[in-house]
Amino acid sequence: MKKYTFISLGCKVNSYESNALGDELKKRGYVYSNDDPDVAFINTCSVTSTADQKSRQHIRKLIKKYPNAIVVVMGCHSQGHHEFIKSEIKPAIIVGTSNRNKIPDLIEQYEKDGVPVDLTEPNPRFFNYEELGVTKYSEQVRAYLKIEDGCDNFCSYCLIPYIRGRTRSRSFESCIEEATALVNNGYKEIVLTGIHIGGYGKDLQDMNFSKLTKAILDIPNLHRLRISSIEESEIDDELITLINERSNLANHFHIPLQSGSDTVLKRMNRKYNKEQFLSKLKLIRKACPDVALTTDVIVGFPGESEEEFLETVEFIKECDFNMLHVFPYSLREGTVAAKMKNQIDPKVKSERASTLIELSKQLWDKYCDKFIGQEVEVLIEQWDEKNLVNIGHTSNYLEVKIPGDKIPVGSLIKVIYKK
Repeated sequence: MKKYTFISLGCKVNSYESNALGDELKKRGYVYSNDDPDVAFINTCSVTSTADQKSRQHIRKLIKKYPNAIVVVMGCHSQGHHEFIKSEIKPAIIVGTSNRNKIPDLIEQYEKDGVPVDLTEPNPRFFNYEELGVTKYSEQVRAYLKIEDGCDNFCSYCLIPYIRGRTRSRSFESCIEEATALVNNGYKEIVLTGIHIGGYGKDLQDMNFSKLTKAILDIPNLHRLRISSIEESEIDDELITLINERSNLANHFHIPLQSGSDTVLKRMNRKYNKEQFLSKLKLIRKACPDVALTTDVIVGFPGESEEEFLETVEFIKECDFNMLHVFPYSLREGTVAAKMKNQIDPKVKSERASTLIELSKQLWDKYCDKFIGQEVEVLIEQWDEKNLVNIGHTSNYLEVKIPGDKIPVGSLIKVIYKK
C-alpha cells in the first residue's frame, strides 16, 4: 500500500486544498503516513517575505527528510517562484495555484518516466475555479467549506491577486452539496473560507455571498455557520438581516480594517473610508448587540507617520473592536507599495505592533467581562488530558474550559461563563 504525507503552510484555504488532495490520493489507494512515504507534498505560502523564506526552508527539509519520496510542491510560493524552485531546489513536481487536481496523475506519470514536471501557469489571472472534490477537512467538529478562489481587490501591499488570480466562485450547487454532506457527517459547525469570500457570486448569474449564506443556513440540522473573514463593503442589507434573524449564524465577524487613517487607506487602495467602515459596524451591532467583531491591522505601511498611526489607535477604540490581528507591513516585490517612498524602519514597525497587541488584549478582556455570569452554549472541541478539562468555543468565539469528566467531542453544553 502506498503512503503519502504533507505539510500545509499559511491560511485555512491551503489546509483545505491539502486535505482535499489527500482525499484524492486515498481514493487511489494511498494511506497517510510519515514513515518512509512514497509521496510528500507541500502547499506553500507567499503572503509575506517571511512566508516565502519558510516555504523554501520546508521544501528543502522535505526533500532531505524523505529522499526516496516523490516531492510535490504546490501553492502560492511555487506560483510566484517556480523558476527558482525548479533550478535551485529541484523537487519532482511543481504546480502553482492551478492544476492541483492533476497532481495524482502527475505522480503516476513521474513514477513511470522519472521526468520532473513544472506545470505552473504563466498567467494566473484567467484560471477557472478548480473543483477539488468533496473534502472531509475539519478540526474534529468544525469543518471548512471553500466557496471561492482569487481576489480582484488589488490592495497596493498584496501579491495574492497576481498569484491566486481573479475572483472565481465555486458553483452554488457544489457548495450546497458539500455543506449538506458535512452536516450529514455530524459536523456541528461549518466555516466558510476562501481568498475573498465576500466576492462570491460576482462571476455567477443572480448570485452573491448573502444568497449562498442564506441557503447554507437553511440546511436542516446545521447548528452553526461561521464566516471566516469578510470586507465591510460586502456586508449588505440581506446579510445584516440574517445576522438579526438566524440563530445558527455565528455571532462573530472578522472584518479587515488594515488602517484607521483615511490617508493610509487611500495609499493601500482600500475601498472604503473610516466613516463608511464605522457606519457598517454600527448596523451590525444594532442587529446583534453581543456580536464579537475582530479585525486585521497593518502597521508600518510606507509613509505611515506617527500621527497616522495614532489616528489608527484612536479609531480602533472608537470602533470598539474586540480583538486585533496585527501585522507589520511586509514589502512584496511586484506590488505598488514596494515602490513607495518612506519605507518604515523595522524597529518602528515592531514598536507599533506591540502597542496594538497590548490594546488587543485590553479590548478582548473588556469583551469577555461582559459575559461573566451569563449562560453560554459551548461546542466541545477537545479534551485536555493533562489538565482534565474540556475545551470549546461559543458562537461569539469565547474559549471556555469545563473541568470534570470527559465530555464527547461535538457535544453542545450550556454553562455559566467564568473568565
